[in-house]
Amino acid sequence: MEDSLRYVYPVDQLYDECKDEFKLEVLTPGLASPLQITVPDIHRPAFALTGFMEFFLHDRIQLIGETETVYLSSLNQAQQREALMRLFSKPLPCIIITKRLEPIPDLVPLATEHGIPVIRTALPTTPFLHMLADHLEDVFAPRMSVHASLVDVYGVGLLISGQSGIGKSEIALDLVERGHRLVADDVVEIIRRGNVIIGKGSEHLRHFMEIRGIGIINVMDIFGIRAVRVQKRIEVEVRLEVWDPKKDWDRLGLDEKYVDFLGTKIRQVVIPIYPGKNITVIAESISLNHMLKVYGIDAAKRFNKQLIDMMESDRKTRRYLKYDTE
Repeated sequence: MEDSLRYVYPVDQLYDECKDEFKLEVLTPGLASPLQITVPDIHRPAFALTGFMEFFLHDRIQLIGETETVYLSSLNQAQQREALMRLFSKPLPCIIITKRLEPIPDLVPLATEHGIPVIRTALPTTPFLHMLADHLEDVFAPRMSVHASLVDVYGVGLLISGQSGIGKSEIALDLVERGHRLVADDVVEIIRRGNVIIGKGSEHLRHFMEIRGIGIINVMDIFGIRAVRVQKRIEVEVRLEVWDPKKDWDRLGLDEKYVDFLGTKIRQVVIPIYPGKNITVIAESISLNHMLKVYGIDAAKRFNKQLIDMMESDRKTRRYLKYDTE
């Protein structure tokens, strides 16, 4: 397992990745910037343009919408230039103008002079702000890669892990054949969004599986588009381990185990592997049992309570019988 965070996001990469979705166009000669994007936040510099610089967050993408444009248009040319010079008094990653608004005359020349890219989008300000914020949150989210398989089983994301060669891919393939959906095999990229961890496949390995003895197969080509999905929330890790008769395996499930991924804990179920054991059905049962627990139904706790109640009832019965014989 390797943790990684992307601390620097170049402006030109933002443009290349989002130009079609966000309908972006570059207004300056280039996209080279004195300050790369290092935080997933966006700033609207309305107060800075008016002269209040105390909370000017210059290290963020600067978003100029209709409010800022109307304000600047209300000033004369000298005042406009003075307001813009306040903006350019500190290094900026870039400026993005929304609603395909026409920038005031001095904006692009001054930005070019200071080496700050100006980009324009055709999208309205508020929807674009939310879309860009979601994209940046994904870019800067804590992430890691694990050697495992991820399958959507009855709507529950099962991360199937274990040592190399133990049969993770074969179990995932069997689950897909039974109608479940493959998210990733061999390498699962995990991203934390808030308190939720999301798993997805690598761009190069997506929907491909390596089955020992067969080779590489494409799950989508064989089983169809309904057999795969791009990403899924991970809720349970199914840890496969070779059967050891000397090990004390959990037989009741009262003591739940958890595993930590990027600071978020999820349930872990350890399954012993030996010839003839149907792990696919067990994986389906783990998924269904997890769904029941989400709704407050815990079979292990219920069974334990029934045993305690039964023993208590037997104890009372023995006590009453003792009194009767006396």
